[in-house]
Amino acid sequence: MAKERYIGIMSGTSLDGVDVVLCEIDATECTLLSALEYPIPLELKSDILTMIEGKNTLEALGTLDHRLGLLFTQAVGALLIRENIDASSIKAIGSHGQTLWHAPTGEYPFSMQLGDPNILTARTGIPVVADFRRKDVALGGQGAPFAPAFHEFIFSNIKSSVSVVNIGGMANITVLGDNLIGYDTGCGNVLLDMWIAEHQGKSYDENGEWARTGAVDYTLLDKMMSDHFFQEPYPKSTGREKFNKVWLQEYLSGHTHNPEDVQRTLLELTAMSISNEILKFNPDITLLCGGGAKNTFLVERIKALMPNVEVAISANADQIESMTFAWLAYKRVHHEKVNLKDVTGASDNAVLGGIYA
Repeated sequence: MAKERYIGIMSGTSLDGVDVVLCEIDATECTLLSALEYPIPLELKSDILTMIEGKNTLEALGTLDHRLGLLFTQAVGALLIRENIDASSIKAIGSHGQTLWHAPTGEYPFSMQLGDPNILTARTGIPVVADFRRKDVALGGQGAPFAPAFHEFIFSNIKSSVSVVNIGGMANITVLGDNLIGYDTGCGNVLLDMWIAEHQGKSYDENGEWARTGAVDYTLLDKMMSDHFFQEPYPKSTGREKFNKVWLQEYLSGHTHNPEDVQRTLLELTAMSISNEILKFNPDITLLCGGGAKNTFLVERIKALMPNVEVAISANADQIESMTFAWLAYKRVHHEKVNLKDVTGASDNAVLGGIYA
């Protein structure tokens, strides 16, 4: 079968931008052709966070859905213009949407992503595949993470035992083997980004340089690591509805902390919660991807915590997540099930996503 062109869009929990990729895909390969990071306006980012914090109305919800649909359209348009690509050459767009709330357990489980795909297809003229998570949830799964299925597709040629860790706002691990294993390990960049924004007005701690100036508060670290999420068995997934300002304030309550020491401790929390999970499987190699793979101090700490595991940065580390949704669009267009039930706990693998033509 000839290769087809797909666009993937990902806007993650870190809210640091919309990642857009153009890929050529067939049954055996997904090749990255070009990529673009499109900024999220500060006002829109603020409104997303306000809604996640529970300050919303139905009108605000509908408005935000529309605004995100426009944002994703602008991001795709920017890529098409920059690369001089004819929209008719694109088979489909895979749009993850912006997660507002992820609650896959409980009496009425759900996962909510916004960014109206009808706007995206109407304005680009390209079919859109969206709403990937809810079929998995309907089948009793966590609806996340989805990256492990794509990691299996692109990294299965590696002969050594391999784990892959994606560090975005949240972090997730994939363990490749006879049975695919994958789950969220907990917070990735989300608390680090939140804390430096509050204390230094920066969107992220470049290379972990601010964290380097602080000292680990081991009492605080031990308390945070005792959180029940880190003790739960997989399958499991999480998001900002769990790891947020309220969560952190509960652990900081009643104590005085230097801001740089909190940042250092939060970085150690991310490194330790990731390395603890990797070491359960004792792989030969761990590949890091996502925005956190650019944080040199975080990578140093992960390596230091597991000296017997080779740690490397994957190819296309920044684009793996958005490539995932280009590939998931390919799977949906070809009506192929996605191998996720062992990852999410769903009762069966399923064809995921709806097509908006």
